[in-house]
Amino acid sequence: MALAIRLSRAGAKKRPFYRIVVAERRMPRDGRFIERVGSYNPMLAKDHAERVVLNNDRITHWLSKGAKPTDRVARFLAQIGLAPERKIPEQNKKNQPRPKTIEKQQEKAEKKKAAAEAVAASQAENTQTVGDDSAPEAAAESAAETAAETTSEAAGDDSAPEAAAETTSEDPAENAPETEEKAGADREETGT
Repeated sequence: MALAIRLSRAGAKKRPFYRIVVAERRMPRDGRFIERVGSYNPMLAKDHAERVVLNNDRITHWLSKGAKPTDRVARFLAQIGLAPERKIPEQNKKNQPRPKTIEKQQEKAEKKKAAAEAVAASQAENTQTVGDDSAPEAAAESAAETAAETTSEAAGDDSAPEAAAETTSEDPAENAPETEEKAGADREETGT
């Protein structure tokens, strides 16, 4: 007769409670058993004293008679020192990626590395360009041209870019007094 020390489920739906029993291997999980040797309540905290309750004397008796614990019960017995800890068998290679997948992953990593190097090089180049004196002037000219183009498109006037380019100079202080003088002349004419 092959004996097993195993869990037998009791409790309500979604509220499990297990009895640790000695039973014949052929019997159903929750069926007939020979002796109850403990209990396991997974609803309690892991450090709670009543989570796993074992009758050590009876378990050692049944182990001497040839009863084999299941994996879960063997863990409980290993925790209290009644049985050696079960070794986890070495896994086969089915869960490992295949050679083609490894090659694809390496290619992706190389592409990311190359892209990161390109970004770093362009940032270094931009910092060197900012150090030049001609860069701010070129940026100001391009900003003035784009502003003039947008105003001419909004007005629908082709002559506006030329007029905007003429009024725009390198020094904004030169343009400011002219506009103030014109505004003052307009006020004098209206009498305000």
